[in-house]
Amino acid sequence: MSQKRELELKLGVFVLSAVFWFAATFSLVMSETIEDKEALLSFLSKMAHHSHSLNWKKSTSLCREWMGVHCNSDESRVVALQLPEVGLHGPVPIDTLSRLSALETLSLESNYISGPFPSDFQKLRNLNSLNLQSNKFSGPLPSDFSIWKNLHIIDFSNNAFNGSIPPISNTTRLTALNLANNSLSGKIPDLNLPSLRKLDLSNNNLTGPVPQSLQRFPSRAFSGNNLTPEDAVPPARPGPSPKAQPSKRGTTTLGEAAILGIIIGGSAMGLVLAAILMIICCSNRGIKSKASSKLNKKEQSVKKRVSETQSNSNNLKFFQSYSLAFDLEDLLRASSEVLGKGTSGTTYKATLEDGNAVVVKRLKEVSASKREFEQQMEVLGRIEHENVCALRAYYYSKDEKLMVFDFYQHGSVSAMLHGGREKGESLLDWETRLRIAIGAARGIAHIHSDNCGKLVHGNIKASNIFLNSDGYGCVSDAGVAALMNLMAPPATRAAGYRAPEVKDSRKASHASDTYSFGVVLLELLTGKFPLHTKGGDQIIHLVRWVNAVVREEWTAEVFDVELLRFPNIEEEMVETLQLGLACVGRVPEDRPTMAEVAARLEGIRRVSGGGSQPEPPPPLPSEGGAEDSIHIQVNVAEGEG
Repeated sequence: MSQKRELELKLGVFVLSAVFWFAATFSLVMSETIEDKEALLSFLSKMAHHSHSLNWKKSTSLCREWMGVHCNSDESRVVALQLPEVGLHGPVPIDTLSRLSALETLSLESNYISGPFPSDFQKLRNLNSLNLQSNKFSGPLPSDFSIWKNLHIIDFSNNAFNGSIPPISNTTRLTALNLANNSLSGKIPDLNLPSLRKLDLSNNNLTGPVPQSLQRFPSRAFSGNNLTPEDAVPPARPGPSPKAQPSKRGTTTLGEAAILGIIIGGSAMGLVLAAILMIICCSNRGIKSKASSKLNKKEQSVKKRVSETQSNSNNLKFFQSYSLAFDLEDLLRASSEVLGKGTSGTTYKATLEDGNAVVVKRLKEVSASKREFEQQMEVLGRIEHENVCALRAYYYSKDEKLMVFDFYQHGSVSAMLHGGREKGESLLDWETRLRIAIGAARGIAHIHSDNCGKLVHGNIKASNIFLNSDGYGCVSDAGVAALMNLMAPPATRAAGYRAPEVKDSRKASHASDTYSFGVVLLELLTGKFPLHTKGGDQIIHLVRWVNAVVREEWTAEVFDVELLRFPNIEEEMVETLQLGLACVGRVPEDRPTMAEVAARLEGIRRVSGGGSQPEPPPPLPSEGGAEDSIHIQVNVAEGEG
């Protein structure tokens, strides 16, 4: 009996210990969330001024509602703070942001923050991206970067930092370093960082030679300093040694006959060399003409017009510290293939002579003047976000307008989603589709926050979304529609993506971007094109079809049959469907913002796994007019459309 009693006591102690442990853990998590919220509220209250009020309130959800704040998967800690162009003034208050010990991404770009680099940022040991560009920071850079062992991106450009560049070699994961447009002086340190792909030290007061480890970067990364030409650019490959000149010692004057003989012999030799050169040139022209005949005629005309106008226009205008070094002539010599054609122009893949590939977009029907075009390119070139395809360079002439982007080897989401189906290949699973949606939403939300909230994407569709290196969606073609001189015919509605209130592509809005993204969500859920045909010439509009099916309570019939083989995703798909329908609402003011869409998509994966049944979609507003009478019965299992 005593043994039984002793066993019961031990069991009771174990249970109580477990309860206390879980309680302590839960209390710690809650306290961390509260601590992060208090740190951010303290930061905001102590800043001298912020012209754009943030929606930060103690009574609202830190992780789900606060602008610019992103939390980890269980909402226990803040991992990203992105506050570009929100009007922050004055120095960063001490003991505020440094309390966000789990912070991985910090972006305070394009504000009016002054004072020295915040010394207590050294407490943020988990940082992998630190963006402070386009502020009024001054004083020296941090003396020791090695405390941030996870840093991938450092951007302190367009400030007033001075002093020398400290050693950064211990930050072994660094891939991008931008210190341009400051007042840095001294020699350039030897940054032995094999992972470094982007570098910009331009427009400072640096002196001395470029270290051997950095001579792989183009000369523009070091321009605007006090370097000599020999120091500023990588040394040229050694050529053949010049022939030794005869010594002047012991020379004698040549006679007239000798001079005449030299002249006649030299003239004859010149004629022979000229003939040889003409033969070689003619031969090369023949070879080139044979090779060029294999190229696409349209590509030939593009290259011809660009080359004709090159002498009257500037070369490619590059942004940031792009690691690839090439010019317009390199693009003209590159082998190319057409990737796609859209309302804004034709997109090519250009493979340079060194094997690197870039994407070149040739714009058509541009109505903007040169100044307007360049101003828009400058705005787009400043966008830096992992879910936005970076604009690397552009070219403007009277006849040609080109944009250069990174090349994504997996192709567009449209090609991955529909191309595989047509070829009978394996299609995208739900995990991949959700990552595409989350990444694209983040990218569009960032675009909407850029340039004081004035920037609109204007052309969101599956063919303009790609996969970044982390497998998340990445949007391209931002802001291009505003430059176009076109009005898409109402019947096409930009292949089903355009919001009903938009008649002119140049007058898109944040709300119309949300609508277009909602169509992309429905496309990912159904596996169908935004416009597809049924029974010959009958055109099915995806948004109307989904509305009709859900109204008839056939919600399960909406989803792509390829997704039905994946278990335990029904709840997530239904929530995504509800969000997609909210995005494509007919009243623009009722649509959620893209920041809200991104937060809700991230929440879908976090709250999944419960055993409760999903709630039915909320009642849908009437679409009005004849569309209300549409009743379409489609058996999705038959793979129609």
